[in-house]
Amino acid sequence: MNKRLLLAGAIFGCSGVLIGAFGAHGLEKLIDIDAQATFETGVRYQMYHALLLLLVSTFALSEKTKKTIFILGVSGVILFSGSIYGLATNELTGFDFKKIAMLTPLGGTLLIAAWAVLVVQFFKMKVEK
Repeated sequence: MNKRLLLAGAIFGCSGVLIGAFGAHGLEKLIDIDAQATFETGVRYQMYHALLLLLVSTFALSEKTKKTIFILGVSGVILFSGSIYGLATNELTGFDFKKIAMLTPLGGTLLIAAWAVLVVQFFKMKVEK
């Protein structure tokens, strides 16, 4: 599971830099300032969760917990950031991303759930004195 967490984190990190650069340089004249800010939010959350996945691989957690965080984190990033990218560039595409706008809060909920699983596991940990 650690390899999957590391790969997902690295892929999200690498693609986050690429997507962020595209948003900053390729879209700056194509979408308005509000859409640019929205796009940047998607990139920021993708990067936060790339780091989360990388860190979780180093924690002393059960494989089941790591798998749960992996599934919630990957699904959350795809739904949250992916839908944000679509919504921010909605005017440039032939697809109306507003029809699937509910994916954004669903993805956000999955990301929150990943963090909540981590919080619960940290509470359960026995602290050495």
